[in-house]
Amino acid sequence: MAKRRRIAVTGIGPVTAAGIGVAGLRSGLRSGMSPVGEVAAFDATPFRSRMAAEVHAFDSAAILGAKLTRRTDRFVQFALAASVLALEDSGLRVGPGEGSSLPADRTAVLMGSAMGGIAHAETQLRSFIERGSRVLDPRLATTTFAGAASCQIAIHFGITGPNSTNAMSCAAGTMAIGEAARLIRDDQVDIALAGGADAPLAPVCYGAFASLRAMSTRNEDPARACRPFDADRDGFVMGEGACVLVLEEWSRAMERGATIYAEVSGYGTNNDAYHMAAPRPDGSRASQAIVMALDDAGLGPDTVDHLNAHGSSTDLNDRTESLAVRTALGDQADRISVSATKPFHGHALGASGAIEAAITCLTIFDDWAPPVLNLDRAGDGCDLDYVTGGGRAGGVNAAITTSSGFGGINAVLVLTAPDLRT
Repeated sequence: MAKRRRIAVTGIGPVTAAGIGVAGLRSGLRSGMSPVGEVAAFDATPFRSRMAAEVHAFDSAAILGAKLTRRTDRFVQFALAASVLALEDSGLRVGPGEGSSLPADRTAVLMGSAMGGIAHAETQLRSFIERGSRVLDPRLATTTFAGAASCQIAIHFGITGPNSTNAMSCAAGTMAIGEAARLIRDDQVDIALAGGADAPLAPVCYGAFASLRAMSTRNEDPARACRPFDADRDGFVMGEGACVLVLEEWSRAMERGATIYAEVSGYGTNNDAYHMAAPRPDGSRASQAIVMALDDAGLGPDTVDHLNAHGSSTDLNDRTESLAVRTALGDQADRISVSATKPFHGHALGASGAIEAAITCLTIFDDWAPPVLNLDRAGDGCDLDYVTGGGRAGGVNAAITTSSGFGGINAVLVLTAPDLRT
């Protein structure tokens, strides 16, 4: 068998409520403040939940130009902007002709999105009902399908390699990164833009989640509503945004002197095969996904230093995830530090896993783990070593980041320090 190729993370492009760009995201995490507030995108008063983590500072035209902004909906704008930021951060040159360091046919684009352009479709349906077919956006069919995220990125940068957008709910971004890493590992491509994007803040989409009674109703105190693993958690807070990572074959990244945030060392994914909206209570499949990712990385449980948890702030998920971590890591579960960052960026659905992977890369690179905000008292069954206060410094050489989603999807990445195996 050919030698397995290594994968470096050389660029990070976050568009989040916590901050935009690497500097913005770092600043948001260091602030120790949650940006969650009352929904501004629409009138949420009919719903039990009326909060969101919105990306207020996003100026699509400043990053993409006015023309491209007019031709795309918000979720695609997020995806494109995140890609631009990630490539700028990586130092890769983009463009046709000699001298380009982004080879078109050896570059992949893999994205994830739970809802695609559903918010734009919802707006268009309302216009159609009120004013008729003449007002429909002629690009509606090509702007609302989830695949518009990866396809628009490919068109924008002239990338002709493998391209896909998965729609695997809240694990979508994590899965996109894992599958992109496999393409590089197996020598099908040398570079990949991988991540997730979602813009679900529209009345019907938001209301669908509110009707599940899965979202927090702590409307009187939005900044403290998202509280992963806390005894008083009462549901997640919806977010929006995107994040794209530039993944690059290791020797290529080293040769050009790229900054390497972390290595994508392992990936595991499976399915609970239990329920569309609830995790398997014993956490057995989520646990197995962690084991699969560690096996893929060639690492044992005793090598793990840190966990960036899915930590959705729901009663069922947080308890099940804690059980899964204990089952997979054994005694090492008492030695790892645990961050759960959704209070900083909300649950951005298909983008969440990519955002959390980026944060895990920064945890390794910056030697600083962000805290779990609003954690006053751990809930029953949630007895891990959570990072609290102002975050925690300390050597993180190997970290896992976990995601789960509707339909029983579990996905796990193992990210390691650049010098762990050199």
